[in-house]
Amino acid sequence: MGSDEWTRVECPICNQVAGEFEPFGLKPRLNARCPTCGSLERHRLIWLYLVNETDLFSSRPKRMLHFAPEPALRGKFADHLSIDYVTADLAPGNAMLEMDIADIQLPDESFDVVYCSHVLEHVPDDRKAMRELLRVLRPGGWAILQVPMFGEETDEDPAVTDPAERLARFGQQDHLRAYGRDYPQRLSDAGFVVTVDRYPARLGQDLIARFRLTREDVHYCRKPLAGGTGGFVERVPVRVSAPGPRRQP
Repeated sequence: MGSDEWTRVECPICNQVAGEFEPFGLKPRLNARCPTCGSLERHRLIWLYLVNETDLFSSRPKRMLHFAPEPALRGKFADHLSIDYVTADLAPGNAMLEMDIADIQLPDESFDVVYCSHVLEHVPDDRKAMRELLRVLRPGGWAILQVPMFGEETDEDPAVTDPAERLARFGQQDHLRAYGRDYPQRLSDAGFVVTVDRYPARLGQDLIARFRLTREDVHYCRKPLAGGTGGFVERVPVRVSAPGPRRQP
């Protein structure tokens, strides 16, 4: 069935099927927010990626750190028996730990998995935050570190403090930069081995329409084993074989 024939939407996180999702955003996007679990386009994309492309929900025990936990995903991670789940946020009361992502008060090599989505654009010293995320990962551990991206080069200027100017230049009043396609290099400079996965292109237009997904690339970042160095590659958009989630955790 072609994407133009799909007349209903489905949330792969809560399995809600509806005629349409709710509008959401500063400039409201149609068909964006699931009315049942509150997921947005980027949450549904990452859920599919985590289920289909990672070992997060395998039976192997693993410890996970989740910054700025999204309600639509938090319960799924917390309820899984193999995940020792820890949440953190700078704002009091939003997570288990009140913590600055650029100054993580936890020991080295504490986690197997880190998930952080649309946070780094709010952080004054994002490079320090990236190094901190690498530090708390165990060798061979992996992170998914998503940001909104615009254009080719990252645009940032610490002198820009006016909310209206930030909105016009960076896309939101509390954004400190607008990342460009050089974002993976920043992650690599911090020490990660970065795979830039064009996952929406691999899923194809039918599933993008069915689940109402963002077209963001997925930034899958692995901590090298001892003696390894950072780097990055781009995964070409070869169509995935699965028509949807291959397994539900």
